Amino acid sequence: MAFSFNNGGHRGRRFGGPSAMSEINVVPLVDVVLVLLIIFMITANVMEFGLDIQVPKVKRVQNTTQDLPVVSISKNGESFLGDKPVNINLLAQSVRQRFHNATAVYVRADRETPWDPIAQVVAELGEAKLEVRIVTAPIDSSTRQPRR
Repeated sequence: MAFSFNNGGHRGRRFGGPSAMSEINVVPLVDVVLVLLIIFMITANVMEFGLDIQVPKVKRVQNTTQDLPVVSISKNGESFLGDKPVNINLLAQSVRQRFHNATAVYVRADRETPWDPIAQVVAELGEAKLEVRIVTAPIDSSTRQPRR
């Protein structure tokens, strides 16, 4: 939608000739900004879980929409708060600093992670009176292995 304000209701520069529109049409600008906004929103969601962690699969998964801090544990036992590496001994303190009102924490561990780093993270969070919620994925029925 473009507006043109001509002087005195005349069509052109003199009498009837076309005049150049001197206003900026902002509609294409708004379109580009909205597309960029959508791209950044999608990218932000992908970046949150950018670590390559294959969570264990279970039969039943309880879906939740709570926005809680996420502690990820990689295959080699490294711990991350969000996407930043964190020392296990300072984990509870880091959670409290970044998420002041947090009462629970999601723990995402790769299914090939040794049990020791997971136990250390759970113990550290438990000492700080933070509820631990383990992140899992549903078993895909097409890839389910038959029982033997």
